[in-house]
Amino acid sequence: MKIALIGYGKMGKEIEKIALDRGHEVVLKIDVTNPEDLTIANLQKADVAIEFTVPVSATANYKLCFEAGIPVVSGTTGWLGQFPQVKEMCKTLNGTFFYASNFSLGVNIFFALNKKLAELMADRSEYTVEMKEIHHTQKLDAPSGTAITLAEGILENIPEKKTWVNHPTAKADELGIVSEREGQVPGTHIINYDSEVDYIEITHCAKSRKGFAFGAVLAAEFSFGKKGILSMNDLLNL
Repeated sequence: MKIALIGYGKMGKEIEKIALDRGHEVVLKIDVTNPEDLTIANLQKADVAIEFTVPVSATANYKLCFEAGIPVVSGTTGWLGQFPQVKEMCKTLNGTFFYASNFSLGVNIFFALNKKLAELMADRSEYTVEMKEIHHTQKLDAPSGTAITLAEGILENIPEKKTWVNHPTAKADELGIVSEREGQVPGTHIINYDSEVDYIEITHCAKSRKGFAFGAVLAAEFSFGKKGILSMNDLLNL
């Protein structure tokens, strides 16, 4: 399979290593030094694109991939306010869009575990739930896309919680998310249910970027030859 990498920073380089190890070819690499090379003609040399850039440019990159007629795997976070427009673009242009807030296989299993725990705690008003996420100092968005997905899994299953906020809160209808940025932490997410007598805590801690990159390459392989909106739930049959 021929892959276009839109975004060739630390994640892009890790994705390239795994793609090459799995027998794929990287035919286009775009970073801040060559944005002029991101054209429909160049994209059409690839079978699929993997996009890890910044929120301000992400949606325009997706549209270009749809226009080029190739699937695009999105690893950029912080642009979700525009998701309805991207879905509509994908549909109108008969494109293929694979989005995940996190491509790690372990994190996606953690998403399912989080939903199940929230379901079990739905009627347990003696417990209060809160979340913390810790990432490297270069991460631009807060809370992380992964934290938002986890928060949505809690809101779907605990009726008392109506919204999440990116700070500690004592309001019963709010889910507090604390975001910390330190060192080179790849990503840690902690969900805590606390009561007067005990607490329950579940944690996912990434050891490196390799898990995210591997999942992104799997997503690219899965997207090839398909149409529409795809997710890790489709890939993992969750």
